[in-house]
Amino acid sequence: MVTGRLRVVIVKLHLYIGLVFGLLFVLMGLTGTTIAWRDELDAWLNPDLLVASAPVPMPVLPDTVQAVTERLSGPGYGKPNLLMLPVEEHGVFVAWYPIKGPDGAVPGRSRQVMIDPVTLEVKGERVWGEPGLTRQQLLPTLFHLHRYLLSGETGKTITGVGGMMLLITVLLGIAAWWPKLRPRSMLQAFRITHGGSWSRFTYTLHRAGGIFAAPVLAIIAFSGWYLNLPKWVTPIVSSVMTVTPPARHVSAPAEPGTRPLGAAQMMAAAQAEYPHAAVTRISFPRKAGDAYEVRLRQPGEVRQDSGATRLWLDAYTGRRLGVRDPADAPAGDTFLNWLFPLHTGEAFGVPGRVFITVFGLAPLTFAITGVLIWWKRRRGHRRHVAKGSQRASQRAGLRGTGKAGA
Repeated sequence: MVTGRLRVVIVKLHLYIGLVFGLLFVLMGLTGTTIAWRDELDAWLNPDLLVASAPVPMPVLPDTVQAVTERLSGPGYGKPNLLMLPVEEHGVFVAWYPIKGPDGAVPGRSRQVMIDPVTLEVKGERVWGEPGLTRQQLLPTLFHLHRYLLSGETGKTITGVGGMMLLITVLLGIAAWWPKLRPRSMLQAFRITHGGSWSRFTYTLHRAGGIFAAPVLAIIAFSGWYLNLPKWVTPIVSSVMTVTPPARHVSAPAEPGTRPLGAAQMMAAAQAEYPHAAVTRISFPRKAGDAYEVRLRQPGEVRQDSGATRLWLDAYTGRRLGVRDPADAPAGDTFLNWLFPLHTGEAFGVPGRVFITVFGLAPLTFAITGVLIWWKRRRGHRRHVAKGSQRASQRAGLRGTGKAGA
């Protein structure tokens, strides 16, 4: 148990971090409850844009990918930066294009074009990253509010720092909660009681509820810190675990006039490397010398939507240049690969996502109880100071009366 001046410092730090960052913690929690189901809610709101005209056989075949890329090769579209494949039978293809401004690509904005995998018709498009409250923009806006605060890289840095501060305040809360190692003290530390006093209920809910929530809050905080500021967190992880360093994969020089292979050929090459995996995304070369990057989902991967297997292929030969395989990864890579699915709850399927949805209310609960505890103590301190001043005035008055009588 921490006592004395150190405990006072810990409690004050816990308090002030909560007061300064509390609104940010609450915003992250409430938006997280919704975007845990982002894809499903987005498709429900926009079936004309995100639901195929008929069920699509899974997994998608290279011939279908070839047909989609040929459909996009016409005027108005062209080669995208990224092609996301359907991952379930009612999904559509989503092609991503950079939005150009006077100074080049607009940061944080992309043009999404949706293609029906059955009819190959363009179902529609929208601008990803453009805030709005229309049906098409609502879920993307909530996502960008959660991760970027609708402020691009600046907002992303703020939310990353918020994750770091949430982790710190959780650790401080654990230190402040830690009871004496006696049965009675331990029992009291885990109890939420009322005892006829709402103040007592508020305090015990904050204290005991906080210790039950602390492990999950710590995981969400650390993962949020990493997902937004990986350059801060990765060195910390790599200091105790092996983390594969980033590498730029370059296609071999080709003869003049040689055209890169198509997306369908890259998909076939990736499936030859991983015959039991489903291809979920294909990133196209942006300039000469770049490689294709193919994302796959292997059976049993903890990341259940797009998978975490990444394969880089030579744009002209299809030869493998590099791979990030979560099934054959060092400890540091495995640890980092778990952070996103733990943050979203998908690591434990639908029950995990339901839990994260409900748990998104925890920051609001602790913010309210924390403010109530702080306000009660502040009022108590003011009363104590006022009474002390009153007593001092009374003593001074009595001394003055005594002197007058003398």
